[in-house]
Amino acid sequence: MPRGAGPKRERQYEHIKQSALDRGESTERAEEIAARTVNKERARAGESKTASRTSTQDMSSGERGGRRSHQGAQGPTYDQLYEEAKQRNVKGRSDMNKEQLRRALGGKKS
Repeated sequence: MPRGAGPKRERQYEHIKQSALDRGESTERAEEIAARTVNKERARAGESKTASRTSTQDMSSGERGGRRSHQGAQGPTYDQLYEEAKQRNVKGRSDMNKEQLRRALGGKKS
């Protein structure tokens, strides 16, 4: 859990972690999912010092989870793929669509 997180975020972290464990995720993966979700919610609520564009402008974690439960896992969003491509200095990323970004980053074809 990140420093500065209050009791509400601690409970949220533990709940998300337990849900992931119940779904069969490893402890390490469950902790990662919980930390990422809580950090995103903290950023959206203005509780963190810094926040990425995808944390504040992308759909909320709850909305994303709701869509996944109805549509199945769609993988990372275009914005998330683009940010990763930017971090890895992928050439031509601004002209790529979601599938092209996924392939350029070494992801599986959907």
